[in-house]
Amino acid sequence: MENIHPAATDTRTAPVQAAAPGPAGRIQAGLLVAGSCMPVLGAVLLAPVLPTLNQAFADTPGVALLVPLTLTLPALFVALFSPLAGWVADRVGRKQLLVFAMLAYAVFGTAPLWLQTLGSIALSRVGVGIAEAAIITCCTTLITDYYAGEQRNKYLGLQTMVSALAATAFFALGGALGSISWRTPFWLYAASAVIVIPMVFKLWEPARTQRTTAARTPVPWRQIGAPAAVTLFGGIVFYALIVHLPYVITGLGVADAALIGLAAAIASLATAAGAISFRFLAKLGTRNLLALAFGLAAVGLFVVSIAGNVPLAIGGAVIASAGTGILLPTLLTWAVTGLDFQQRGRGTGIWTSTLFIGQFLTPIVIGAASAGLGSLGVALGGLGIACAVALLAVLARGPRMAPAAP
Repeated sequence: MENIHPAATDTRTAPVQAAAPGPAGRIQAGLLVAGSCMPVLGAVLLAPVLPTLNQAFADTPGVALLVPLTLTLPALFVALFSPLAGWVADRVGRKQLLVFAMLAYAVFGTAPLWLQTLGSIALSRVGVGIAEAAIITCCTTLITDYYAGEQRNKYLGLQTMVSALAATAFFALGGALGSISWRTPFWLYAASAVIVIPMVFKLWEPARTQRTTAARTPVPWRQIGAPAAVTLFGGIVFYALIVHLPYVITGLGVADAALIGLAAAIASLATAAGAISFRFLAKLGTRNLLALAFGLAAVGLFVVSIAGNVPLAIGGAVIASAGTGILLPTLLTWAVTGLDFQQRGRGTGIWTSTLFIGQFLTPIVIGAASAGLGSLGVALGGLGIACAVALLAVLARGPRMAPAAP
């Protein structure tokens, strides 16, 4: 039997259990993990149709800037609005905000089906990003509210694993639907309007009586600051190969889109494998897991940087992706474990913000490094060296507590 449990190291939140109608189980976890895939949908679905968008709006001034922004604006606004979403979740309630955000996501996400200008489409993507900020913050906070110990480890790992697999599936699906029309992929944003229906009936607000105290409870910056800072760097490491592996494969002389897609899919599977292993590796403790994750990322990125053929590049990507699959749930659990219930939404929002800032900065940082160092391979090798430095820093001064109590 899966029981609701407060934060693993905090017994003061026990009264919140009285608000729950029953134990949280697989249905609740499935809904929250499914909701967590919505920001992934927004991040990768449109990538295959960007060239088509360029052609469709070729006469629009600034098209070369506006088209890429349709893809990247949501991530930027997730980064900007996640802390606010966390504050609202603590003050108003997680479920209420989640339901509203899922509906808003469907409205803004499908808006390009009837919008006629590229500027209005780009503006609708701002709404998507704000909705995504609330969705990912609320879904992650509710997972940490509903579960603790091994169950929390299980579902946080599952959240990362499913998101990695969903990214591969959405990329392929976006390409297939985009071959019909550049507008067709936007229909998939309506999925949130379907998922929200069982959310209304199967999810509940963990604490109805503590909302008013949330605004008076300060965020423990000394506790959340270190995980957030490491997550900013970890976000760049996590997204580096997601964004740039296709360019690495192309640089090795491969023009076959199917082979490039296969390489990305294999790397995504490695990320998923790393994420699901978190459940079983959590007993090693946060410091050891961070060291393992950064060590794998360092080795993998170095291999990719020196690869002279496709199999070696894919092998390096698999090693690095397994490390980043472990990295994300470890960072999240480090950030939220021990937070009071009244602080958990804001803490999760801050963590989410730093992760998505890392996502937004990834192409900028790697692009600038590539220009300065002379090649993408050298830039990825430099990031691998940075991961090795992070590994040494973690071993020297990293956190020593376990990610979650058993």
